[in-house]
Amino acid sequence: MEKPNWVIEKEQAKKAANQETVWLFGIHAVKDALANPAREKIQLVATRNAVAKLADTIAESGIEPQICEPRKFAAPLDPGSVHQGAALEVKVLNWGTLADHALAPGTGAPRLVLLDQVSDPHNVGAILRSAEVFGANAVIGTQRHSAPETGSLAKSASGSLERQPYLRLRNLAQTILDLQNMGYFVLGLDGTAQETIEQAMEGHFDKPTALVFGAEGPGLRQRTKETVDKLVRIDSAGGFGSLNVSNAAAVALYAAQYTS
Repeated sequence: MEKPNWVIEKEQAKKAANQETVWLFGIHAVKDALANPAREKIQLVATRNAVAKLADTIAESGIEPQICEPRKFAAPLDPGSVHQGAALEVKVLNWGTLADHALAPGTGAPRLVLLDQVSDPHNVGAILRSAEVFGANAVIGTQRHSAPETGSLAKSASGSLERQPYLRLRNLAQTILDLQNMGYFVLGLDGTAQETIEQAMEGHFDKPTALVFGAEGPGLRQRTKETVDKLVRIDSAGGFGSLNVSNAAAVALYAAQYTS
């Protein structure tokens, strides 16, 4: 019996994902990736100076570096990449499923960050850093129109990519509905909202909470606005109330912290 086309396509997509590799660059990003036992490493390209800086981590990882001269850096990176003499080819991390993180036990009520088509890798990297600092269970983007795992994202995340779960799921609205069915309180950040985060969270700080952020400019899509439990804003002084999405995520995570 032949397999249905959808089964074949799903298997092919899974196989392609398993084969996908990315080049990480920069001393910090490479060091943290080398130290991550969950990260499958393929090859390390580095200058002698970078190898000296990473000596202990390289030794522990067991990888043999390909040493090259600074002016003849062998890794296939964009010419503008600030690689600091180190680049590591790796397989993309597999962080599992939404339930793996949404329902994971922790020290307090879980927090999730959802990104509605946030495509700038620098913003996503910075959001991963904030999510790690404030103990978010995961950062969740969309499969399309969101930043994939890249060297630029890893460098902006400054090591957090190796520790902070980052999932990319097919349908954000469905993800929100799934979280609501799991008991999550889902808030969408919108500068025109009537309530502040603190006002909306009153009486809900002990509940699992997901914060949803839109892309620079467009903000949340209409379907997202219709699906969240409430739209909220970050309180601001005066008439100027706009923050970069990565800054907004940091402030919102702090405002939504669980306090017993």
